[in-house]
Amino acid sequence: MPERRPIDSQAVTFMMLLSAFWGMQQVALKIVSDDMAPLLQIVFRSAIAAVLVGAIIVAKKQKMQFSQTWKAGLLAGIFFSLEYSFVAESLRYTSASHVTVLLYSAPIFVALALHFFDPLERLNPLQWLGIALAFTGIAFAFLVREQGASALNEQMLWGDFLALLAGVSWASVTVCVRSTKLATIPATQTLFYQVFISGFILAAVAMITEQTEFTMSAKVWGSLFYQGVIVCCLSFIAWYWLLTQYPASQLGVFSFVTPLFGIVFGVWILNERLETSFIGGAGLVLLGVVLVTLRRETLRKLREKIKL
Repeated sequence: MPERRPIDSQAVTFMMLLSAFWGMQQVALKIVSDDMAPLLQIVFRSAIAAVLVGAIIVAKKQKMQFSQTWKAGLLAGIFFSLEYSFVAESLRYTSASHVTVLLYSAPIFVALALHFFDPLERLNPLQWLGIALAFTGIAFAFLVREQGASALNEQMLWGDFLALLAGVSWASVTVCVRSTKLATIPATQTLFYQVFISGFILAAVAMITEQTEFTMSAKVWGSLFYQGVIVCCLSFIAWYWLLTQYPASQLGVFSFVTPLFGIVFGVWILNERLETSFIGGAGLVLLGVVLVTLRRETLRKLREKIKL
């Protein structure tokens, strides 16, 4: 395996751009929700991504290993469908800022699951502290609410709960990929399983829940292009290229920046109001994610740089 180079200005620039793209996802879904339900947008996004990723697989002449991986691929696709069905539903009740922060609590649940199922992923004391801080932040964001219309608070609380379930579902996708034969195949094939299967499942859910009506507009076309091409395809390719160049543990630290972009875009574009209680809770969640994501090797290298 080729040696990875240390994080440099190029990696930082790419990761900041990718974090901005990913942080904009929920805002893009919500901004056109009056013309097309978020769930239906995700259905179209999955279809676009499936076609593009399938084309990449064909262009690279990759051989799909269906016989060995279809069961794990189906399971990952189901978890992926759950994740985005919860995201779509949560956006109907709460703000895009809330959804982004709670969705990106996923690394906490991944770390907890792998601690019990993978001996190589045992949590160290600093990571346990991170998990404690993250759950304290989640509890703070849920239980401490500012005075206001009770109906609105209950509605946002339900939306926040759905967003947290989306984070748990995303963590389930990650654990499924890492603990099955999906970990041995090219990432493009793993993504194809997820977007292809979720497209069918979410389309069925959209029809059952009667969320199929839409009005096409320039904003809708722009959102679909952004979600399907830029986020689900191009940013994915850039991310996996970065993983071939730099250590994954160091790149993962940048994941905490994505919710910050989500908050900024939600306030700036959607004029969302952030409660003081949620800001405090979100800060604890993000700090916890950073501590859980940081590995011993990364901490050691950071300490060496500080000494220099």
